[in-house]
Amino acid sequence: MDSEELLAFLSAVGHAQRIRIITELAAGQLYVSELARRLGVSRPLLYMHLERLEKAGLVVGRLELSDDGKALKYFELAPFDVRLNVDTILAAVRQDASDEAGQPSPEGS
Repeated sequence: MDSEELLAFLSAVGHAQRIRIITELAAGQLYVSELARRLGVSRPLLYMHLERLEKAGLVVGRLELSDDGKALKYFELAPFDVRLNVDTILAAVRQDASDEAGQPSPEGS
């Protein structure tokens, strides 16, 4: 993980609504309308938050057709495990330096 990916992750989880979205999706996939109802937010606002989470690699969205032919957008959590400590930050900076130098990243960072 480089510093840009780390910052995207921190930005994605650094909002109360997005934490609530992650909490709801922890129980399993939900379609957007159901998730919006549970959270008490509009679908456009929910899509904005989901897009941020998706760009950070925390959720995955996919379209499915219901029995009556409606297209439903489902979201679910993507597996993630990020530990934030000094080593995580140092590894991200080392990854940046390695990327700038055009070298492959060291294993384990």
